[in-house]
Amino acid sequence: MSSYRTRTVALLAAAMTLLAAVVVLTTRSEPAAAHGAAMAPGSRTFLCWRDGLSPTGEIQPHNPACSAAVDQSGANSLYNWFSVLRSDAAGRTVGFIPDGQLCSGGNSGFLGYDLARNDWPLTHLTAGQSMEFRYSNWAHHPGTFYFYITKDSWSPTRPLAWNDLEEQPFLTVTNPPNRGGPGTNDGHYYFTGTLPADKSGRHLIYSRWVRSDSPENFFGCSDVTFDGGNGEVTGIGPGGTLPPPSPTTAPPSPTTPPPSGDCMAVYKVINAWPDGFQGEVEVMNHTAATWSGWTASWTWPSGQSITQLWNGTHTNSGSAVTVTNVSYNGTVAPGGRTTFGFLASLAGSNTSPTVTCSGS
Repeated sequence: MSSYRTRTVALLAAAMTLLAAVVVLTTRSEPAAAHGAAMAPGSRTFLCWRDGLSPTGEIQPHNPACSAAVDQSGANSLYNWFSVLRSDAAGRTVGFIPDGQLCSGGNSGFLGYDLARNDWPLTHLTAGQSMEFRYSNWAHHPGTFYFYITKDSWSPTRPLAWNDLEEQPFLTVTNPPNRGGPGTNDGHYYFTGTLPADKSGRHLIYSRWVRSDSPENFFGCSDVTFDGGNGEVTGIGPGGTLPPPSPTTAPPSPTTPPPSGDCMAVYKVINAWPDGFQGEVEVMNHTAATWSGWTASWTWPSGQSITQLWNGTHTNSGSAVTVTNVSYNGTVAPGGRTTFGFLASLAGSNTSPTVTCSGS
């Protein structure tokens, strides 16, 4: 009997240890969702995403630096090109983000974009010229944008360090206007700024977006050369060149206030093959209330069709898709998120839809 009790106690102790490990793993906090990156001049993640776009929705980089970054950080770093952030930065820079990791913001999912190379996609600019800056508004938030330029002593052959940057930003903008809806690949903040007048040749423009409603901060490196250009991009795509972005010609609209009751959905392609693909949608609660249910919806832009879906219930009406939660993932706390996935067929290009969502 004593031997039986001894074995029972040992088994119970082992079970409790396993349960404690499971609790630790399942309650570990996840990084905050991402909401933006520099689009003009384009950051490394944004231009590498454009470089790697393929008709099937897969990321297939042509640029060798982009390929090396994907080899190190994985293709999700480009599906989530707007995600270079630290949720705990709170405006901190030197001493918080290590030298050599400025381009990734010290975010382990983007360390491939810290690589010291001279073959990143390159934006051609004119020193002292006024230009329209664009920054993705994947989700609207109040805050201030800071843009720095590297010193003349900087070299692309070594990782960027804090003392490689001029001490003061050459451009600072708070709560600029924006164009396009959240959760799209073309929506952006836009503002006019004057480029440094005393620069020539290769440089990096380093950007920081410091949210005023959260400790979440965003970071990015834009490779540029001051050679009399007007925003043309080289080293990208099969043809190797992109024209400069067209200016925003419509009058500025009032700044959209950050949503206080926002649901955000992020759509991405996980894998693809000639006649189908696997996709995923992450639904995020940006409100101050706990949801008991959620709904996501979109319209397929190029004839795709869901063949199987998990972690949700979907209905179709022509090309329109509506997905609602299932019993075990309807409750989403403030700042929380849930994900559903699917398999789909296609018979042509795999253009990504714009997904909207709401919580109840």
